[in-house]
Amino acid sequence: MSSLAFLVTELQSLASESRRKHPEIREAAEKSLAILRSSPEQATASLASDSAQSDDLLRPVFMGCATKNAKVVAISLGSLQRLIALKAVPQSVVPLIVSTMNDAMSQGVDIQLRILQTLVSLITNFSSIHDELLGEALLLCFKLQDSRIAVVSSTAAATLRQLVMFIFEKMVNEDRQENDDTLELSEATLPDGSTKALGPCAKDAFSVFEDLCLLANSERPNFLKLDYLHKTFALELIESVLTNYHELFRKASLSHAELLMLLQHHLCPLILKSLSDRHVFPLTLRCTRVVFLILKQFSFELETEAEVFLMLLIRMISEDSDTSNSDHSGSRPIWTRVLAMEIMRGDAELVRNIWDRYDAQQPGSKVFSSMIVALKRLVTEKPALLGVSAQMMGVGISHTGDSAAPSGSNYGLDVGGVAGMVATAASATVSGVVGIIGSGIGLSVQNSAMKLQCIDQLDKADSPPIPEAYIYLLAVQCIVSLCEGFASFTGPLYTSIMVQRPRSAGEPVIRAPAALDLSTLPQDDHATEHLIIVRSMVENGWPALLAALSFIISTNLSDELFIDVLSSYQALTNVAGMLALSTPRDALFNSLSKFAIPSRVVSSLESYVEPPTPRTSTSFTDNLGLTAPIQAPGLSERNLACLKVLVSSALFLAGSLGESWYGILEALQNADYVLNVKASQASINRRMSTPTTPSRSVSAMSSAEQGKVARHPLLMEIDSESVLAAVQRLFDASKNLEDSAFQDFVTALCKLSSEMVGMQSDGSTLTESEDSLSPVPISPHRRRVSGIHLPRTLRQGDFGVERLGSVAMLNFHRLIYRAPEVAWNTTTDHLLWVMGLSSAPQSIRVQAARVLDEILTVVPRNLSSTGDLQAKVQRRVLDVLSKQIVPASSDVPATSTNIELRRMGLETLHQILQASGHTFIVGWGSIFEMLGSICKPAALSRSQSVDSISTLSLQETPRLKPLPLGYVSDRGYTALVKIAFQSLKLVCDSVSVLSPEDLRLCIKTLGQFGRQADTNIALTAAESLLWSVSDSIQAKRKDAEMEPEYSALWMCLLLEVLGLCTDARHDVRVGAIQTLFRAMQLYGATLTLDTWNDCIWKITFPLLDTISMETRRSAFEPGALLNSGLAAQSPEHAWDESKSLALQSIGSIISDFLVVKIMHLESFSKAWSVFVTHIHDTVSLDRRNLSPPALLCLGKVVKALSGADASLQAKVSEAWECVWIACSDIGSMVLQGERSQLSPSTNTTQHHRAFTQESLVALVDVIRSTRSISLTQTKKEWPLQRLNRLMEILKGMSPYFCVLTYPDSTDYRPDVDGLSPVQVVVLDAIADINLTGSGIPSLILRDLSEFSTLPFLAAFHVPILSPVSPATPIAASFQKQVTYIALSKKVMPLIVELYMRFKDELEIYEDGTLEAIFSAYSIPIKLKYECPAPSKFGKDPPLWKTATTSFLRIVTDSVRRMATFGDRISDPRIEGIWRQIIEVFRGGILADCTAIESFSLEDQEAEENFDLSLISSLEIDLVPHLGDTRVPDHLIAQFAKILHKGSQLYKSSMDPSRPDSPSTDTANVSDDSRDSHDFEKVDLDIGTTAPGVLVSRERFSFWCFDLLFLICSNVTSDQESSRKRVAALCLPTLLDRCKTTMVSYVADEALRGNMPFPRAREDELLYVLRKVLDLQLWSGTLWAALSESPSKFSDSQPGTSVDVSLSPSALIADVVKRSPVAHIFYFYSVLCEIASIPRKTPSTWVIMNSSPPETNQERRGNVLRHHIGALEEGGDAMEVDARTLARKALQILGKEMGTI
Repeated sequence: MSSLAFLVTELQSLASESRRKHPEIREAAEKSLAILRSSPEQATASLASDSAQSDDLLRPVFMGCATKNAKVVAISLGSLQRLIALKAVPQSVVPLIVSTMNDAMSQGVDIQLRILQTLVSLITNFSSIHDELLGEALLLCFKLQDSRIAVVSSTAAATLRQLVMFIFEKMVNEDRQENDDTLELSEATLPDGSTKALGPCAKDAFSVFEDLCLLANSERPNFLKLDYLHKTFALELIESVLTNYHELFRKASLSHAELLMLLQHHLCPLILKSLSDRHVFPLTLRCTRVVFLILKQFSFELETEAEVFLMLLIRMISEDSDTSNSDHSGSRPIWTRVLAMEIMRGDAELVRNIWDRYDAQQPGSKVFSSMIVALKRLVTEKPALLGVSAQMMGVGISHTGDSAAPSGSNYGLDVGGVAGMVATAASATVSGVVGIIGSGIGLSVQNSAMKLQCIDQLDKADSPPIPEAYIYLLAVQCIVSLCEGFASFTGPLYTSIMVQRPRSAGEPVIRAPAALDLSTLPQDDHATEHLIIVRSMVENGWPALLAALSFIISTNLSDELFIDVLSSYQALTNVAGMLALSTPRDALFNSLSKFAIPSRVVSSLESYVEPPTPRTSTSFTDNLGLTAPIQAPGLSERNLACLKVLVSSALFLAGSLGESWYGILEALQNADYVLNVKASQASINRRMSTPTTPSRSVSAMSSAEQGKVARHPLLMEIDSESVLAAVQRLFDASKNLEDSAFQDFVTALCKLSSEMVGMQSDGSTLTESEDSLSPVPISPHRRRVSGIHLPRTLRQGDFGVERLGSVAMLNFHRLIYRAPEVAWNTTTDHLLWVMGLSSAPQSIRVQAARVLDEILTVVPRNLSSTGDLQAKVQRRVLDVLSKQIVPASSDVPATSTNIELRRMGLETLHQILQASGHTFIVGWGSIFEMLGSICKPAALSRSQSVDSISTLSLQETPRLKPLPLGYVSDRGYTALVKIAFQSLKLVCDSVSVLSPEDLRLCIKTLGQFGRQADTNIALTAAESLLWSVSDSIQAKRKDAEMEPEYSALWMCLLLEVLGLCTDARHDVRVGAIQTLFRAMQLYGATLTLDTWNDCIWKITFPLLDTISMETRRSAFEPGALLNSGLAAQSPEHAWDESKSLALQSIGSIISDFLVVKIMHLESFSKAWSVFVTHIHDTVSLDRRNLSPPALLCLGKVVKALSGADASLQAKVSEAWECVWIACSDIGSMVLQGERSQLSPSTNTTQHHRAFTQESLVALVDVIRSTRSISLTQTKKEWPLQRLNRLMEILKGMSPYFCVLTYPDSTDYRPDVDGLSPVQVVVLDAIADINLTGSGIPSLILRDLSEFSTLPFLAAFHVPILSPVSPATPIAASFQKQVTYIALSKKVMPLIVELYMRFKDELEIYEDGTLEAIFSAYSIPIKLKYECPAPSKFGKDPPLWKTATTSFLRIVTDSVRRMATFGDRISDPRIEGIWRQIIEVFRGGILADCTAIESFSLEDQEAEENFDLSLISSLEIDLVPHLGDTRVPDHLIAQFAKILHKGSQLYKSSMDPSRPDSPSTDTANVSDDSRDSHDFEKVDLDIGTTAPGVLVSRERFSFWCFDLLFLICSNVTSDQESSRKRVAALCLPTLLDRCKTTMVSYVADEALRGNMPFPRAREDELLYVLRKVLDLQLWSGTLWAALSESPSKFSDSQPGTSVDVSLSPSALIADVVKRSPVAHIFYFYSVLCEIASIPRKTPSTWVIMNSSPPETNQERRGNVLRHHIGALEEGGDAMEVDARTLARKALQILGKEMGTI
């Protein structure tokens, strides 16, 4: 809806409301409506003009406003407001409108609010309202603002703010139209009495602001007709104007000076007066806010006034207030200081301007300096209130009794003294530091700050409650803001100037820039000017700032404030460093160092002793208030945070620190001591005394509190490891320094190290004394950053030396490619000085040597091989190293430390030669000089050497522990010789590059080392003589001119090495033997046959003879046992090793040159015999550990025979025959086991003489190689007799041992998942045999069958003797076990393969081989679940399953093969084979399966299904052949009894049948028992109610029952005669099994009554009744079964003519026995009993076949319909019970008798 429509509505309302009381108004309103309706556009246009029509339109409005009717007045004002909004009011009517609203102002609240709305609309829509008219309009607002009605007053105040802002906005718009000529100017009188022409809007703004200032000062206004205005409201309006239009006032300084003059003449004096008079909170608050605006916006324009205000604020801050009498005129309330502090938190630019305008002027007010001092005084005025931070003192130290912190400040204010006053005040007001911590005193934003700062609480008439610590929180924030302001301005400029400046091509990036040099920057640049200002401010204000910061950080701050203060520390330090202010920078670093590493922590660490008893988790609370430390002294989180900032600032300023590095490095040294040395020891003690949880032990804060809020980055990663990593990063940054800065860094590090080493050296005697308990005094001029002086106990190393080494490693390129003055000279000279300082602690000297050696090792390795620099650097390195190794004079004492230093130098030389020796072009003379300086001229004699070596070998461990450095003896020189000799070996490796002169020096030096007492050196010298020097000699022998000289040298070397081959020292022997045979190996191809003959007879065999003489000297002595602790070090063992090496070497030599050289010798046969004899004698006479190498040697040589050509075949044949004879003889020793040759008293020696598995493997390998050579030569297999001998050796014959089952070895390997080596080679040897010969398959199959039984018959634990008591065996649980499981798994399927390969061979059936196979398989099948586990780590099938599968494959085929062979197999063999077959099935069916009860149901079902294969094989493969006439009756009967027992559902011990019932153990029933089976009445008087215990596999039992029914049934016509025989022999067992079930049920039912039977009993009864119904016998089967010869009458019975001599009952019985349902006659009586049971009998649902019943003929003609375990198919389901089934059986009986 448009405004015009609203106006129409309003006029209508006015006409309606004034209809009765004011008809004239109604008429005027209707007239106006008529005008509006007639022509709205014309009416609107006429309203804005002074026409007569406009008077008609406005008349009802003014008439309505003149009434006293509130409703009419409200409607009229609403109409007027609409008209004003439409600008439909002429300018001439505006005064009338103002006058009308003035008259209506006395109306109610709604009218007054409507007037205020109308005024806003009027003034904002009519911009021409100026001067007095504007004043009258504003006067209305001021009057309403003074109303006592709150809503009116507040609305009027808001309206006034809006209108005043609008007035100044109009002035802004007017200034934009300065060039408008139509603007009318008028004179205005300025505060100084002058006049100025102003535009209407400017004059209005000037007049209004002037009157506001006058009213605020209680003066009469010039423009407003107002007598009084609240000062607070006037100041609020002034603040709003200055806040929103400060730019207008600053602009006024150029074009409108009148406004700025108002600030100078009216506002500033007003504010100054108000702040100087008696303080009223609302007025002072608003004055302070205005002061803040003046300082922030007009400090440049009002420079003097701003200075006055600043000094006033500083004076307010500096004055201590009297909080108890805040209203007293003589003192300032606390809130005045708070207000002053709240506005002092200004921006950084303002602070810089303050310095530039006042402090920087000469002369000038020191505003900035005064402010800093005032802030410092403020924060330190009440130390007791702020408390003392216990964390800043470290953790684990006693705080009580501290009266003052150590003072060492060298800057303006005594910070240490202030800290001391803090501690004293805290101790005086609170009971100890613990009390301070517990009471919560301190400074935090949460507890000390106000929710709303005072300066913003404009609605308060009185000052709000102010926390006592709030003023100090403001002071802290102010100082923090000041420091951060410095950094935020300087940092970006520093980065852009020093780091990101443009670089020329090739100029590297500056990563560690120097400080700013302001003189090099453009002086007229604005940034440069401000940098100069900041530098001056920091240079003059740092003492007070540092004093304040150092005090604040030591108080009890919250984490947030602590981080702010610490950040300020960092910011101020960085600014001082960036601006090259070294003094404040060093002072700040010094202060940070004190807070990072408190001196009390270090002193406490020196004297800390771990408490004797473990501390519990409550020890902290128990020890509160005590003076004893409750934990190991250490650094708190805040100490570590200070340390982290110290490191960060040092890293940032690294390029400009210069000599200041010394103080920083000193602090880092102390931090490293606290964190890395003592603290680690204390933590180890704590871990030993009480369990700890993973937490930061250095923190004293609660981890629960820390986890509640996100922590500041400075408080994160401040554990010891992280801080140490930060320190390491600082040293790593040294590689980014420029050369000059790096030189300063290294110099400072060396200076620190020199001073520390000197301090410890001066007091070394005192500190090493255990009687001295007082710390060592130091010189008074020596200052330590953290108060750490010479400790009570010497430190283990020097920080400076250690760090100097790491810095050198990071900057090794400087050491190489820069001038020596940069770092090389300083570093090496300092380290050599420390090493040569005899009074220095030993550990530090060794540390310096280690660092120096590391440097000397790295430099040559990274040295470029081009240019002249290589020789200079190499010479430089060797000169320094020579100073370390070669004593400066003979007067140098041979102390342990000096020897250790020389040793380290020699190790360094070795590393240099190893890595860079090939690059050396100078210095070989120095190298040989260093090496030769170690050797002693004298050497031990041979006899002394032998004795000493023998003694050491028996009494000392193989690896000697290093002796302490303080042990001065020849051992120190021995160590030096060893290390030097390693370097000499490296030289010999590169001997080819040596000149003749150098080579001569090398040989001389080698001779010196060869004369040393150390065996290894003597040996290795010989090797070096041969392999290094001789290689060079051999290479040069090719030169004909040099050949004589080098040949003579070669022969000397050979003779010298040969003499060492039988040396008494084991290592020398071994090395000599190796060297000798390597030489022969290397040059053997070039030797002549005569030379080889000499090598064989003069070197090889004599060597064996000599060594064998020593090895056999104590072969049988009890002291030569190998199971004792010293056996491996005994001389006998050493000789054995020598002979083993000799045998290996001889084997290699002979095998390599046998065909090409040795076999061509005339003495070959004799030599071969001697060689084989040596091998045989070694096996038979030497200790067993020599047998493997001897046999391996023989095997290697035998294999070499295969390479002989045709001309040598005779020698080959002679050779392998000789070897086989030796092997057969050795095999005899294995078979006898050497056990019978030993008495019980020598049982311990048996294990020494026993063959090892390794030797057995080697023996089999020799035999295989011999047989292979024989087969290759003769092209045919060995004869059976020799193969029997071979298998006898491999398999053995009881009671002898064999290779495979040798029980006395001690080196068996696991043979569960894989074959042992012996088993592998035995099987491989068997596999190599050609099986085509007669008798060989049977031989192999029988032996393999025996192999498969070994896990069950021959497994054993290895007899390991205790090393403590050889006669005491170790418990079986700790012994190895030989299981043969893997062998059995491998062999059982292999037997099947071999049988299938030779199944048509009659001999394997006739000679008992098949019986042996079945007998072997029966063992695991019988054991079943008692078999050992098939694997440890795999999932192999159980052994009994593997045996079952293999057995079924063989038995299925073998019964058919036996039928095929017929009479060719003798009857005893047939009986034996079938007996074994039935025995296997008996084991499978009747095996103990109780273990299956622990299986899951799925696994149980799977196991039963697997066993079904046995039943199925019986049903399909064996039953048709079981009835063969050559199979004895008792085996068939035994088979039936097996099925009988397997069909039992209950365990025999808990059988539910009556005691007098037939026994369930039918396996023991006599064959004569069938005579007792007749038709008699069953005795029902005895029964039982016992439930019985079911067998574990019920389903399998029913399968056995099924098979028993099946073999007695007429179900198939194939092999009918055989099946009838089986049925006749098995039927009595079936009848007995069924009758037992039915009779026991009838007897038990009479006792149980209505008590139900177990489910299995009911299932069994129903099963039997159903099977009895379905069973169809062959005619006469029962008759034959009950006869004397069941087999004879099974196929045909005597004639069926009636024998009248028989009684009727006997006659009926004879006929019935021939019936196909004769069994039902047999069960007649019990069936009658079941059919007549009156109670409910068991029932079940069955599937009945819907097809008509088959006749006997059809039944016989059909093949077997169902296999065992198959489910029934087809038919309908119906419920049957036992009674019904019994009656059906009786019905069948009636039909058979013809009665039905």
